[in-house]
Amino acid sequence: MGLEEKLPSGVLLTTVEGMAGYFRKASLWPATFGLACCAIEMMTSGGPKYDLARYGMEVFRASPRQADLMIVAGRVSQKMAPVLRQIYDQMPEPKWVLAMGVCASSGGMFNNYAIVQGVDHIVPVDMYLPGCPPRPEMLIDAILKLHDKIQGTSLGVNAEREEVVNETAALRQLPLIDQTGLLR
Repeated sequence: MGLEEKLPSGVLLTTVEGMAGYFRKASLWPATFGLACCAIEMMTSGGPKYDLARYGMEVFRASPRQADLMIVAGRVSQKMAPVLRQIYDQMPEPKWVLAMGVCASSGGMFNNYAIVQGVDHIVPVDMYLPGCPPRPEMLIDAILKLHDKIQGTSLGVNAEREEVVNETAALRQLPLIDQTGLLR
């Protein structure tokens, strides 16, 4: 049962956005930003047991100029935050960020002045992965969900229009205390 049996006329129709999304999701090159215990689980996911290579991600890039996915694995200190932002700024567009672990997502158990309380204060995050530390299977699942998000991403004028709509909706959203009467 191949593709030719599903397409009896031999013609396949799609959009440029659909093809670009498919190619982008199939060729993610991650830039590692392993800072704590989550980095060990991230390295394990690239090993032979979990094999990120089957998703085209076998090479973790050391240069941000060759990467389009930043996996922030672990807690980010206040001293490391400018470095993280500099690496993010050096990555070419389009780029995505995955916050791996509860420390990267919200500061975790480190509620003090030295740790950034969520990497989203430094860079825009596309996918949050909870856990302390999250297992390699969870990282692979988050990457697959990010693939779905990337495939649905618009291009050009459509992307700009979508960005304006999303930004407007975010600005109009009420704070959580107003929505529920409770604080987060």
